[in-house]
Amino acid sequence: METTSRYLDALISELSHLPGIGHKSASRIAFYLLKATDEEVEQFIKAIRDIKTHITSCSRCGGISDAPVCAICEDPAREHSTICVVEQQKDILAIERTGGYRGLYHVLGGVLAPLDGVGPDDLSIEKLKRRCLDEHISEVIIATNPTMEGDATALYLARILKELGVEVMRIAHGLPVGADLDFADSATIVRSIQSRVKI
Repeated sequence: METTSRYLDALISELSHLPGIGHKSASRIAFYLLKATDEEVEQFIKAIRDIKTHITSCSRCGGISDAPVCAICEDPAREHSTICVVEQQKDILAIERTGGYRGLYHVLGGVLAPLDGVGPDDLSIEKLKRRCLDEHISEVIIATNPTMEGDATALYLARILKELGVEVMRIAHGLPVGADLDFADSATIVRSIQSRVKI
């Protein structure tokens, strides 16, 4: 449904391309921005430009960062002998929101999916192996999503990391099969990490 303004239509169209934003939500956001002050709109635009200009990937863990090494990797209060392996950068935020994990992270950049042409060389697995050796990691918690690909990736990682003498655990109870960490509540994620199992 078009409005009487091509500019408003264009904004609604762009907003509706965002994940989880349908046409109605896009319309509400567009009308909110239309009523917002020039300063509020400029701050919104600046925030979008800043994430594209200033955010980078941490050279150590692969998470999002404003500097070459992220604040989590640099934090001396974190448990530096434990790494939690996640699929994507956003999964770190989901776990951090819980406040129930104090170790480090490693972002794989996806999961093994042979049918989609994603193999071990397409993920950050070699870097994980080097970190386990160089950083004297004693425990790796695999927090891939509980999907077929996530489970296959967890088993593959467990096999190669055990050869390095690292204890490998898998997050457990609370996450239903096919669920996504990003949509799980904090209590469920904490329970999953606390109930991790050796694989």
